[in-house]
Amino acid sequence: MSDRPQTPLLDRVQTPSDLKQFSDAELERLAHELRMDTIATVSQTGGHLGAGLGVVELTVALHAVFDAPRDKIIWDVSHQCYPHKILTGRRDRMLSLRQKDGLSGFTKRSESPYDPFGAAHSSTSISAALGFAVARDLGGACDTGHGDAIAVIGDGSMSAGMAFEAMNNAGHLGKRMIVILNDNEMSIAPPTGALSNYLSRLYAEAPFQDFKAAAKGAVSLLPEPFREGAKRAKEMLKGMTVGGTLFEELGFSYLGPIDGHDLSQLLPVLRTVRQRATGPILIHALTKKGKGYEHAEFAPDKGHARAKFDMVTGKQKKAPSNAPSYTRVFADSLLEEAAEDAQICAVTAAMPDGTGLDLFAERYPSRCFDVGIAEQHGVTFAAGLAAGGMKPFCAMYSTFLQRGYDQVVHDVAIQRLPVRFAIDRAGLVGADGATHAGSFDVAYLANLPGIVVMAAADEAELKHMVATAAAYDDGPIAFRYPRGEGEGVEMPARGEPLEIGKGRMIREGSRVAILSFGTRLGEVLKACEALEARGVSPTVADARFAKPLDRDLILKLAAEHEALICIEEGAVGGFGSHVAQLLAEEGVFDTGIKFRSMVLPDIFIDQASPKDMYAVAAMNAPDIEAKVLDVLGVEVLDKRA
Repeated sequence: MSDRPQTPLLDRVQTPSDLKQFSDAELERLAHELRMDTIATVSQTGGHLGAGLGVVELTVALHAVFDAPRDKIIWDVSHQCYPHKILTGRRDRMLSLRQKDGLSGFTKRSESPYDPFGAAHSSTSISAALGFAVARDLGGACDTGHGDAIAVIGDGSMSAGMAFEAMNNAGHLGKRMIVILNDNEMSIAPPTGALSNYLSRLYAEAPFQDFKAAAKGAVSLLPEPFREGAKRAKEMLKGMTVGGTLFEELGFSYLGPIDGHDLSQLLPVLRTVRQRATGPILIHALTKKGKGYEHAEFAPDKGHARAKFDMVTGKQKKAPSNAPSYTRVFADSLLEEAAEDAQICAVTAAMPDGTGLDLFAERYPSRCFDVGIAEQHGVTFAAGLAAGGMKPFCAMYSTFLQRGYDQVVHDVAIQRLPVRFAIDRAGLVGADGATHAGSFDVAYLANLPGIVVMAAADEAELKHMVATAAAYDDGPIAFRYPRGEGEGVEMPARGEPLEIGKGRMIREGSRVAILSFGTRLGEVLKACEALEARGVSPTVADARFAKPLDRDLILKLAAEHEALICIEEGAVGGFGSHVAQLLAEEGVFDTGIKFRSMVLPDIFIDQASPKDMYAVAAMNAPDIEAKVLDVLGVEVLDKRA
């Protein structure tokens, strides 16, 4: 730990109440130490860096002015919560961040009373804060008591519909609550849309900014009878300069913009608001993502998500791999298809880099659309594109597509529109934990009439599935693939459309058949090697499709083996459930076949490496081997003896 920065003030902080002992000048020094400590921590653990560096001063100011956990500080998404965790009694555990049995990379209610509301998806903070404010006024029972409710939300998250739904309701109810708009002009990707332009206009005029900065201190010096007149004059100037604010029309008192890195502005504003606010109020703070660390400030993503890195050079320490990532295979495959079909276009929701569509946008800017943090809109927008004769690929993480499920049902599936869903981060994703796991998409998609649902067993299969989706026009089609590198298989020169609803045989065996859906196939084949040593030679097939099922393949496997085991990287209700339904309808269970379905357990699995998470789920090669031996129920010759 000798390479960590010197932090004499931070060393005195065990809980946020300790900040009350510091002068404003000391709080500024504390903020510097907190920034350095955050950088040092993330350099060793990896994680979300830029967002936290952008709110260091704001974090210090909030905890210096308010009384958490009685006052509820709710971080939207909570990528930016590492400094908050350091100040709230978790500093000695920060090196366990995002690791098995360690601290979550997000706020988590079960982790600390200073995390009043868990988060990891965007635009939920205002709704939650309003809930706390109403619960306070209704006398709700809360172990930590009830004080102010403070939502800290970024300008990217503010663009989502849920944030405006919450503000509309909050303005109507008129409850005392505080929203801090952390305006850094940068979500994960550069913000898009009219709201971003609107916020830019709010602080584009330098004279207005200069007046606000000067007037802020001057008004406080006026006798009370004159303050109201000064306030009206400021409001008039504001109206003349920016034409009023959207937030005030929604019923919020608006303060700002202020410099979110200047404690001499933050502290008096927060103190005044705490003393005088009577209804909903919005504080507009301008910040810079990655602030104070040049390797984050000048990175294209402002240091959003980092592997472990060298503090001096900023160079990330990533393990080399000979296999391409699944995301890159999707991106390259889509580019190949788009080069031959001008109707192919792409839609994502604020994740162009994460989904690989940044490459598509470079090549075909007029055919690529980042709709911002608005999955519901993104799905229906893609439906409109499909209805208009285009071939949209809607690329979203599995966990984020959940937010657009109603639109998948009503706007896509019912109308049988050929939207192509590219579902990234399927299965268990590692350090981001339960909130980002792609556990449910097979179950929530395969139950929809008329949809095709595929899962790639490896990167070559993914390439074929992109081609399959591009060629399919009879309704919605989805294909899922995991995070990370592929299996290292030989790649085809070009993807070829697969026959819809047809799987493939991988190896012929006897007694037991394993039907794999997705990338557990690699673990299945490892298990087969171990089973061969025990005298068991399973048949293995890759289903490829959860819907429509390959009825002929499944019934053949059931007829020719005494046991059939399905395995998938998804929750109960998915592929295995559909296979069981088919077997029941065809009377196969009456023959006495032994059927098992290996799915994710009925729990939310905390962060760890993907291998460790699948160990918890009992879906690695040793678990598959044990399942085969258990279902056969006999002693098997151990050739290793």
